[in-house]
Amino acid sequence: MSATASRPISLSGRQKAAILLIALGPEMSADVMKHLRDEDMEQLTLEIASTRNVGREMREQVVTEFHDLCLAQEYLDEGGIEYAREVLERAVGGGRAHEIIERLTAILQVRPFDFARKTDPAQLLNFIQDEHPQTMALITAYLRPEQAAAVLSALPADRQVDVARRIALMDRTSPEIVQEVERVLERKLSSVVSQEYASAGGITSVVEVLNQVDRATERTIIDALEVQDPELAEEIRRRMFLFEDIVRLDDRSIQRVMREVDLGRDLPLALRVCSDEVSERVFKNMSNRAVENLKENMEFMGPVRLRDVEEAQQRIVNIIRRLEEEGEIIVSRGGGDELIV
Repeated sequence: MSATASRPISLSGRQKAAILLIALGPEMSADVMKHLRDEDMEQLTLEIASTRNVGREMREQVVTEFHDLCLAQEYLDEGGIEYAREVLERAVGGGRAHEIIERLTAILQVRPFDFARKTDPAQLLNFIQDEHPQTMALITAYLRPEQAAAVLSALPADRQVDVARRIALMDRTSPEIVQEVERVLERKLSSVVSQEYASAGGITSVVEVLNQVDRATERTIIDALEVQDPELAEEIRRRMFLFEDIVRLDDRSIQRVMREVDLGRDLPLALRVCSDEVSERVFKNMSNRAVENLKENMEFMGPVRLRDVEEAQQRIVNIIRRLEEEGEIIVSRGGGDELIV
């Protein structure tokens, strides 16, 4: 009897995950495990250890369900939940498509404003720029970080700060309010949306947005927040990385960054406007010959636009953030729990 025709076996999510990893084999399972949190890794390891005698039928059902969900997620990313439903109905029939979509939405909790995340930021800005800052903050918090950054960057400076602060201070919003704002925006954009309730906002959300905006916008918001809410500004600053924060890197990390940086253009530009402390840390981690060449480039570069300097600094910051995400360097966040031993 095939897995698709047999009666579904009732298993918990953790049991299914354990059976899937068993079916994948040790090498692929190890690759998956590396991406899990320590707590999840421990619980899943215990589940695998306690799983015995997994039959072929059970294994096939779990793998088939996983494949269906991955396929549905791919369709969801391409065109939204209604597109995913339509394609699945054609592929496996209405009944099975309904089951897959139900499981998918239960597991992934499709977020509100799904339609907005498929809308061009410039077009979206036209519809929300006259809304109350709190409404703008709610909508922006549900966008992808790069979308939210584009919207935020296009706002006047005072409104940038107001919206960013409201995103940071946002915790949970009642489903009724989320649904009402979503309904109004959906009607304006004439799009189809699947309404779901989920939390958004918070400091992590605004940091993700600020990491995507241009340096001028980033500095405007941080400086204004320093005046309005110093504690909030300090918490946001602690979680993000600015060019001046290069002094928080250890020598080995700075040397690693320098191997990625354009030493002939970006670095001379970036160091034109920075503190002596930053320059000294950079010079310290370069050879004497490289420092001489760098200083010569800075001297003969002549007058440059501040915008060019800021863009060069931002490119270097992007390199640092990428290397940190890849585990190549360690950025000290100022927390007492980040001891390196």
